[in-house]
Amino acid sequence: MKMAIISVSDKGRTLALKLKDKLDDDSTVIRCDLYHKNVKNYFPVLFYEYDAIIAIMASGILIRSIAPLVESKVTDPAVLNIDDNGNFVISTLSGHLGGANELAHKISGLIDATPVITTSTDVNKKLGIDVLAKDLYLTIDNTKEILYFNKAILEGNELSFTINPNKNFDYLFEYLNNNTLEIDLSIYYSSKISVDEIHVEIDEHKIILKEKKIVVGIGCRRGKECEKIYDGLKKSLDDLNIMPSRVNMLTSAEIKKDEKGILELSDKLEIPVEFVEIDKLRLFESRDVTKSDFVYSKFGIYGVCEPSALIMAGFDSKLIYKKTSYDGITISIAVSN
Repeated sequence: MKMAIISVSDKGRTLALKLKDKLDDDSTVIRCDLYHKNVKNYFPVLFYEYDAIIAIMASGILIRSIAPLVESKVTDPAVLNIDDNGNFVISTLSGHLGGANELAHKISGLIDATPVITTSTDVNKKLGIDVLAKDLYLTIDNTKEILYFNKAILEGNELSFTINPNKNFDYLFEYLNNNTLEIDLSIYYSSKISVDEIHVEIDEHKIILKEKKIVVGIGCRRGKECEKIYDGLKKSLDDLNIMPSRVNMLTSAEIKKDEKGILELSDKLEIPVEFVEIDKLRLFESRDVTKSDFVYSKFGIYGVCEPSALIMAGFDSKLIYKKTSYDGITISIAVSN
């Protein structure tokens, strides 16, 4: 997640610096930038450049600033509102699909504040269909149906999930098992459904959830064992609450195409691995990729795991886990748009 923290007072700026210091150490935070004052000029830029905006200011200033920019729960960024004293973290916009509710809990834990959540499904301890989609990195084909589905869930109505029997959906089963008290459902199987889709129905209404492509980029020293690479991968996935069965692909640079540990990991997890050509890595540009002079001195490229993951996840993909090192192994994770 790319975050912007914007403040208007000196006290707020001090809190912003404190918060940024903590977020910079978080592998799930790809970038965290600070902005101060000039709210009217900054917000139109921040709204389209970042996944989340943390506004340390009075709620009136924030609401008047974002009101002309709000478009859709599908595209709007997560917006949090924090008072200058850091007492409350309010999920203000895009609580579900944008992740503001989850982020409010996270940020409040970092600064010892009280999270404020107002969405109906959350306050009634029910699982929204849009929350499920966000948590499992799924797209929703008809977002206009979200309100109907969440209302039905609040009323305790049963949903039916239909999936392809030839696909490993362990990640879905575990997720649903962890939320059995929050949603009433039945699961059906049909080979007519695409392997990357989950069809959800209630009454005469239907939503199709489709997997986004999750790609794990791997870099490692020569000869690293499969188990060591797996340990690093598992730690990274745990940080994102992603099960290995949800990963669509492993990837690395072509210089690693004979790396035994990576190939064995692919076999072990039954996840395909692809190796990216050096020329593609050399030409790839993204301000979110960490550049390593050491890697460049050895291979003529500035990075392996991050650019490989972004390239294989496809055009307009984004990092959800920045390069993180585990004793000679680097892991990053990208997801398709």
